[in-house]
Amino acid sequence: MGGNCIGRAFRVTTFGESHGPAMGAVVEGCPPGIELSAADFVAAMERRRSKERSSDTSRRETDEVEIVSGVFEGLTTGAPIMLMIANQDTDSRAYEILRKLFRPGHGDYTFFKKYQHVDFRGGGRYSARETAARVAAGVVAGKILDPIGVKVKAYTLEIGGVRAMQFKWDTLEQSPFYCPDPRASNRIQQVLKDAAARGDSVGGVAEVIVTGCPPGLGEPVFDKLDADLAKAIFSIGTVKGVEIGAGFGAARLKGSENNDPITPEGFKSNHAGGILAGISNGDRIIARVALKPIPSIRMEQETIDREGRPARIRLSGRHDICPLPRALAVIEAMVKIVLADHYLRQMTNLSAAGGRFVERVR
Repeated sequence: MGGNCIGRAFRVTTFGESHGPAMGAVVEGCPPGIELSAADFVAAMERRRSKERSSDTSRRETDEVEIVSGVFEGLTTGAPIMLMIANQDTDSRAYEILRKLFRPGHGDYTFFKKYQHVDFRGGGRYSARETAARVAAGVVAGKILDPIGVKVKAYTLEIGGVRAMQFKWDTLEQSPFYCPDPRASNRIQQVLKDAAARGDSVGGVAEVIVTGCPPGLGEPVFDKLDADLAKAIFSIGTVKGVEIGAGFGAARLKGSENNDPITPEGFKSNHAGGILAGISNGDRIIARVALKPIPSIRMEQETIDREGRPARIRLSGRHDICPLPRALAVIEAMVKIVLADHYLRQMTNLSAAGGRFVERVR
């Protein structure tokens, strides 16, 4: 199975299956001498973990990260860093039905067509459980970005058609859905309860903002920063759309409206979303992410078996009602991984040329 790695200068490989012994990641390219311990992973892994929200699966994993290699006496050595996350709360009984039937909207059908033999327990390799390894790797990426002042924050913009209309950032942490609109957060709670009662699921929209990113990151023409960010975010299983800056809204603007005027103090607007010609411009990087409803639902659905015969399927088991807010930690991790990779690539470029970063525009 290919496609398990991302990055060049900062390279992440994930491994493991949903109901296997463990998930994990191997991180290559992390510079030596960076402080790293198991405690550094707790906050990020906690954000991704299921809780007592009406939207979350009842599967409860501790998600403790074990550093197997690449760290000695609390410092990275420059060697590959292997991170292990044990699977401790697995129960495969509800997935026996998937020995023969495909879940509509899930990867069962396509993985079977591609590989002919798949681990159906909880989705195996294509389960959302795989993202735990990404979050762990994102912590290492963050260790590279923190000293240069790069911060990445994702939040819930919309769930089940309920969209944040006001942004009270001081109450963000108080919302169980990490939504900046308290009224919208309350309405989301009811939307999720209603979906759960029907045995259905809902999708949502996240927004991620990067501050402190220096200008100059990105490798045109095929490794543009926005292209790599979109690919990384799209690699998250539930993602169906990514837009940067004005995104699709730019198609409805005139050039005079969409262009961001430049002054000695910085950009007057940010329709570009912090990226021009595939290179960061020093302004805030802003992206929105559309996440589809969780495909594993309790409502009876039409499907086929592995021989192509018509069938009906009704699922049990433990599943999220909505990918948000747990996916926020995953989105942040993928953005950090891409930024760390491009930062290290730019450092190599400038070192070879004897140059340095120019000051940020804003």
